[in-house]
Amino acid sequence: MSEGGILEKLECTIRQVKPLDVDAMRQARARQDTLTKPQGSLGRLEELSIQVVGITGQARPRIGDKVIVTMAGDHGVVAEGVSAYPSEVTVQMVYNFLRGGAGINVLARHVGARVVIVDMGVAGELEPHPDLVNRKVAFGTRNMAQGPAMSRAQAIQAIEAGIEIVEQELAKGMDIVGVGDMGIGNTTPASAITAAITGVSVAEVTGRGTGIDAEQLRHKVVVIEQALALNQPDADDPLDVLAKVGGFEIGGIAGVAIGAAAHRIPVVLDGFIAGAGALIAAELAPQVKDYMIAAHCSVEIGHRLILDRLGLTPLLDLGLRLGEGTGAALGISVVEAAVNILNEMATFSQAGVSEKL
Repeated sequence: MSEGGILEKLECTIRQVKPLDVDAMRQARARQDTLTKPQGSLGRLEELSIQVVGITGQARPRIGDKVIVTMAGDHGVVAEGVSAYPSEVTVQMVYNFLRGGAGINVLARHVGARVVIVDMGVAGELEPHPDLVNRKVAFGTRNMAQGPAMSRAQAIQAIEAGIEIVEQELAKGMDIVGVGDMGIGNTTPASAITAAITGVSVAEVTGRGTGIDAEQLRHKVVVIEQALALNQPDADDPLDVLAKVGGFEIGGIAGVAIGAAAHRIPVVLDGFIAGAGALIAAELAPQVKDYMIAAHCSVEIGHRLILDRLGLTPLLDLGLRLGEGTGAALGISVVEAAVNILNEMATFSQAGVSEKL
């Protein structure tokens, strides 16, 4: 790729992503097999702990500093009537996050995570706040039903902003990161991205978002089909897909995933929108998939297709469709439990318990 130097940070970060530490994973599996339980009896918790060891390269990884990055952005395509809510709700919800009153705030407090709210492209001026990170690319994307959602340079800017958020949070302490979103209308670009990259029909990847009715859903499918036909995103070029039919917060999520992998940090994905960002990240840097953990499977029908494409099995299936990082918060708690089992559970010899005959 060559974009007059503007891709330098992204390319450099992608080059930093290394394979999982196979030797450390082998040692973790051996330890799991000596803990006071039948081998494999803790199922996914055992596999999760081994994955985290491979990600971090640490035989006894620590999940202390937990971070959830909630990326916010607006979408010009809302003008086409694809959402049950107006764009103003994005700004209103960001303020709700900052006051600590949203679902993500409650669940983050529950699991002991700090929430980082990032303005990637909210369609309004937000008042400065110590807990708000301003990385606004523009005041919302353009209407993808009438042309590209953003320029290629803006797509790169959004991804690189996500990488930089990771670097800033690492300086404060970060052992694991969850990614979430806020953006009225953003299931529309997420569906468009999923259809463009997987080749599956728009109708098979498009759901009801915030709660549109059957007629609105049919209209939403038509709008996405028209946007794809008009913009012709190149499935082999994830930056083109993001620019043509994506969102700034989706690009930011992709950047967080790439940045976390480059620094050997587990990245826990929320639902459909986070999945779309993860899809962009994995198309840019396939190795990043090994650093991803799918917290749950969203009600949105396209999410399972994304997870299949990424080769990820969700930890939970709770019928969630809120976004914000709520599912990621719960996923982080499961990952922490898995690591604690590896670190704190006694071995047969330590406990004086007889092993299997």
